[in-house]
Amino acid sequence: MRYASPQLAVNTEAEAHAARAEVRSVPSVHLKAVPNEPPMSEDRLDHFITENGLTFAGRHLILDLWEAKGIDDLERVEQAMREAVRVAGATLLHIHLHHFSPNGGVSGVAVLAESHISIHTWPECGYAALDIFMCGDAEPMKTIQVFRDAFETTRSQIAEHKRGVV
Repeated sequence: MRYASPQLAVNTEAEAHAARAEVRSVPSVHLKAVPNEPPMSEDRLDHFITENGLTFAGRHLILDLWEAKGIDDLERVEQAMREAVRVAGATLLHIHLHHFSPNGGVSGVAVLAESHISIHTWPECGYAALDIFMCGDAEPMKTIQVFRDAFETTRSQIAEHKRGVV
């Protein structure tokens, strides 16, 4: 059985349709308990966050938007991502967006020095899924209102995960 496989930096719709991958069963992995390592040294915590006695690599937000408008507009999506990077105090390295047809969905990523913001949209459903992952002094929580405003949504859900707890 063959399924279409997403591809980074796909330039044409024909290339996207040509991309295929086989689905195979993968044996389960059994994890062994590992003895606790000594705490990381200060020189290894260069972009880690310490908050309420917890040290972690970064904050990963999962943002779902429903009844979203303009999520098929490539320029609007790019502007929202740029504004989110700015308000979070992050450093933009690159944005890559792809506009799909016939439904006009957009998928893409803003690569940041502090990590990334990714977006996948389904305009036919008014739904957008975003991942916002940032480390260091960046403030990913500030991006939420940017995306709510940019896509004029009144319904959203946010989940937060602290990545790389040491």
